[in-house]
Amino acid sequence: MTQNQQTLGGSFSLCGKGLHTGLNINISFHPAPDNTGRVIRRVDLDGTPEIPALSEYVVATERGTVLGKGEVTVSTIEHAMASLFAMNVDNCYIDVDAPEFPILDGSARDYIENIRRVGIVEQTFPAENYIVMHRKEVNKGDSRILLLPDDRFGVDVHISYDSPILSNQYAELYDLEDFEKEIADARTFVFVREIEPLIQHGLIKGGDLDNALVIYDRELSQERIDEICNLVGVPKKEVSSLGYLNTRPLKYENEPARHKLLDVLGDLSLIGRRIVGRIIARSPGHTINNMMGQAIRKEIKQNESQAPLYDPCKEPLMDVNRIRELLPHRYPFLLVDKIIDLGQYEIVGVKSVSGNEPFFVGHFPDEPVMPGVLQVEAMAQVGGLLVLNSLSDPERYSTYFLKIDNVKFRRKVVPGDTLLFKLRMLTEIRRGVANMRGLAFVGDKLVCEAEFMAQIVKNK
Repeated sequence: MTQNQQTLGGSFSLCGKGLHTGLNINISFHPAPDNTGRVIRRVDLDGTPEIPALSEYVVATERGTVLGKGEVTVSTIEHAMASLFAMNVDNCYIDVDAPEFPILDGSARDYIENIRRVGIVEQTFPAENYIVMHRKEVNKGDSRILLLPDDRFGVDVHISYDSPILSNQYAELYDLEDFEKEIADARTFVFVREIEPLIQHGLIKGGDLDNALVIYDRELSQERIDEICNLVGVPKKEVSSLGYLNTRPLKYENEPARHKLLDVLGDLSLIGRRIVGRIIARSPGHTINNMMGQAIRKEIKQNESQAPLYDPCKEPLMDVNRIRELLPHRYPFLLVDKIIDLGQYEIVGVKSVSGNEPFFVGHFPDEPVMPGVLQVEAMAQVGGLLVLNSLSDPERYSTYFLKIDNVKFRRKVVPGDTLLFKLRMLTEIRRGVANMRGLAFVGDKLVCEAEFMAQIVKNK
């Protein structure tokens, strides 16, 4: 069954230092209505400009993901986004008074604990899923991210560095409910040899041993180490052996790999949908993570919606006999065979297009094509079932369509095709009037779409 969208049960605030700016930053998270998505608001700027947390707004990926809209940017968002994604918080306003999120302790722990504290509220509209239908891969140098179809969510991450301290590590997550225990505490990390170049690029002004794992994997003179400490603005530290310089122990033996997994989730959360499929990441980083995210967003925009999953062996929620009890249509004008998914605001119906359909006799004898108006009629019948599902006694009512808008036909429908109709309410039903958007698919290809306005009328 379709899961509904969720938002926070209340607001919470955090404050901390910016990793790259060194600023003291205040950030707060607030509930948002259905279909809002995750929206960042720069409350320190005139007009409180908003940036949707979506991949198309990514403008930079050096040592973190940066979102931008016009002249306004915000960075270091990935830990918060991973937390919201893992907790299935689909709609949220995020107010921040600086050009980046605070780094806190370098992990997602504070975000997760506060989301738990305020709770999560189920909303009324169905959540959107990105269902991985086909193998999808992006590569950049030695980095690769691969998506594979799967009936559940899962992530595998492998990292490899030319380092005696951090050579090869592996992390996995196969259930988002395990994120809090297995991933949330993993801190960001940096090699000592990277610190000076980062500072020269104006980054990590707020970095210290409390908000990042610092890996000393190549011997330097004590004098050189002292110079780096001065650059960072932390107390000088005597180093006698290679290893982690932090005073606090590792949270996990493979903490760096787990943090990379956290970053993958944070960056891919920017597709704006929950994910059903397997993610395999080799040497991931913000650049390749967002390359995959942008490729997915492009696919989503092109398709405008994904085809629902269809298992012909699964028992339908409504067969044709139940449909006949609810709809007045009869052969040859009953154009829906079964309903395979049904929620308060969304429905999925199936129509098997046979070569014996009477309309193929004249449309067209030598090249049979299902008339577009009948595709729309079939979609409308499925929509009628969605509307009737909102009633306690649906057999006593019918739906009459008042308006059909924005109809588009994208591909031919021919004998042997199986049409999948997915309709969703655009608004609540008010005064007996429902507004819906419908999509029709053959396989994973969108073939037809339309918007409907229907009125519920009691039968005489």
